[in-house]
Amino acid sequence: MGFWARFVMAVLATWRVTHLLASEDGPADLIVRFRALLGQSTAGRLMDCFNCLSLWIAVPAALFVSNRPLEWLISWLALSGGACLLERMGQEPPLGVNPMSQPVEGEVNNVLRSETRGIAEQSEAGDGTERSAALLQQ
Repeated sequence: MGFWARFVMAVLATWRVTHLLASEDGPADLIVRFRALLGQSTAGRLMDCFNCLSLWIAVPAALFVSNRPLEWLISWLALSGGACLLERMGQEPPLGVNPMSQPVEGEVNNVLRSETRGIAEQSEAGDGTERSAALLQQ
């Protein structure tokens, strides 16, 4: 198996195990009971932080990817970073950040400059020759 295949598998495995430990109850509520048992200890607080936990989960996964010390170090950080990116991709946008609404047909788009808007309106009203003439006048 090549490096990239091992790397992708290790990123996915790092994300899966980290997500299981930090965010899920687990089969038969084993994980949630384990987190409750750890309480507010250092290990318990570690289980509450996805980013922190991914660093520790990525340690053995990096051994799967590389065996030289420098490569292992870089792989370790990259695996944790990849898992964190996957986790962020699955989250809702932060509060106060709303997706940009699409303009309704016929609505004026205030983002376009007035001369560009005029050309766009002309091209909608006529054929391509009128649009070409308007572009040449500028």
